[in-house]
Amino acid sequence: MKTMNYSMKVLLGLILIAVTHSCGSEVHTNEEVPTQKEINRGMEDINRKFALDEAVQIDGYIERHEWDMKATGTGLRYMIYENGSGEQVGKEWKVEIDYHVSLLDGSDLYSSEESGPKIVTVGRDNIETGLHEGLLLLHVGDRAKFILPSHLAHGLTGDNSKIPPRSSVVYDIQLLAGHP
Repeated sequence: MKTMNYSMKVLLGLILIAVTHSCGSEVHTNEEVPTQKEINRGMEDINRKFALDEAVQIDGYIERHEWDMKATGTGLRYMIYENGSGEQVGKEWKVEIDYHVSLLDGSDLYSSEESGPKIVTVGRDNIETGLHEGLLLLHVGDRAKFILPSHLAHGLTGDNSKIPPRSSVVYDIQLLAGHP
């Protein structure tokens, strides 16, 4: 958390300097005002550090649960732990899923037990990017676990309800049905 606080302070400092500079206010300091390129590089460094820290947290979670997960190029972690006998999901398929969503700290967030199975059109509906990606890995009847890093889940803002900003989310999914 100390790293996050430091990173946020650096980011806020860079934003304050940029806003002050762009508003035409004079900055009374002996230091030069950073260029936009330097500010962008600093923000990229902060995001890179956050992504590395988040990957370490996800890897620790996987290790504690002794899961044998694979990773995609985007950072989605997945594990199919029960194979179905149906067809593999394709883009724009309408699928029905049972799901349970939690955070890495174990907090339960959403579940089909509360709201019923979810029906989504893969690649089109307004759901997490990582969930679209994960569903394309499944066959009808499969049960799987997905861990979506924040950039594949709800990003910087969270979902404005139960998922905090910059949070990884864990999905436990059963693909009940699907068709093109």
